[in-house]
Amino acid sequence: MIRFLLGRFVSAVVVIWIVATMSFLLLHAAPGGPFDTDQKRSVAVQRAMEDRYGLHDPLWEQYVREIGNLARGDLGDSMTHDESVGHLIATHFPVSAAIGLIGMLTAIILGVAIGVASASRRNTWVDYVLMTLALVGISIPSFVLGPLLVAAFSMKLGILPPARIAGVGSYILPALTLGMIYIGTIARLTRGGMLETLGQDFVRTARAKGLPERRVLWKHALRVGIVPVVTYLGPATAAMISGSFVVEKIFQIPGLGTYFIQSIATRDYPVLTGVFVFYAALLVLLNLVVDIVYGMLDPRIREARG
Repeated sequence: MIRFLLGRFVSAVVVIWIVATMSFLLLHAAPGGPFDTDQKRSVAVQRAMEDRYGLHDPLWEQYVREIGNLARGDLGDSMTHDESVGHLIATHFPVSAAIGLIGMLTAIILGVAIGVASASRRNTWVDYVLMTLALVGISIPSFVLGPLLVAAFSMKLGILPPARIAGVGSYILPALTLGMIYIGTIARLTRGGMLETLGQDFVRTARAKGLPERRVLWKHALRVGIVPVVTYLGPATAAMISGSFVVEKIFQIPGLGTYFIQSIATRDYPVLTGVFVFYAALLVLLNLVVDIVYGMLDPRIREARG
C-alpha cells in the first residue's frame, strides 16, 4: 500500500506540473494581455502595472518564477481583484463545492435506487421506463435544464428561489440542475454492475439460504455491483464541482466559477492558473480516494496492491 500511495503521489506531482505548464503556455500564447482593455491609461501607468507582475521579463523567467511559486504553495495575487488567489479560492470554492456535493449526493441516491430497481426487474416495462428516463436525463444539458427548473418551480409554482444564495432552498435548483445528468449515468452503471453480479455464485447462495430478496439486492449484490459507480465518482465529482461554472452563471451564485469566467475576460493569469492547478489537484485527490474505496469494496484489488 505504501508503494502504491508513493507512486500516486509522484504521478500527482507530474500531472499538476503538466497542467501548470500547459496553462502558462496557452495563456501567454493567446493574443492580448491582462491590461489590454478599453480603459485609457498613460504609458507610464501601463508600464508600471506590467512591471509589477513581471510581464516584460523573458518568458522562460516568468515560467520558472511561476513554477517556483507553485512549488512553495504560493498561487500569487490576482491582477484584477485586491486579494491573493489562495484567499479567493478559499472564500468562493466552498460555495461551488456545496452545490456540487449536494448535486452528487442527490445523483447517487436517486441513480443507485433507479439502477437497482431496473436490474431487479430486467426486461420488464419498469426497466424500460426507468432506463428511458435515465437517457432523457443524460441528454438534457444543464444550460437548458436550469432555466426550465426556474420557470417551473420559481416562476410558476413560486416555491423555490430563482437565483442567488438566500438560504438552504437556494441550493436545490442548482443542485438538481447539476445532478440530473449524473443520475442517468449512475443509474445505467448501477444496472450494468447489478446485472453482472446477480448471476454470480454468492448471490445464488444467499437466495438458496432463504434470505429476503431485498436483503440479497441491497446488502450482498449491491456491494459488488456498485463498484463501477465508485470508479466513476472520482472524476464525476470533480467534473460536477468544476462544471458548476455554467450553473453558477445561470443562478447568479457567487462561487469560484463566477470569478473564473470573469478572469477569462480580463486575462487574469494568476487566477486562471491557480484555478486550473487547484482543480487538477482536486481531481487527483478524488481519484486516489476512489482507488482506496475500490480496494475496500473488492478485496482482490487490495490483495493485488499488497
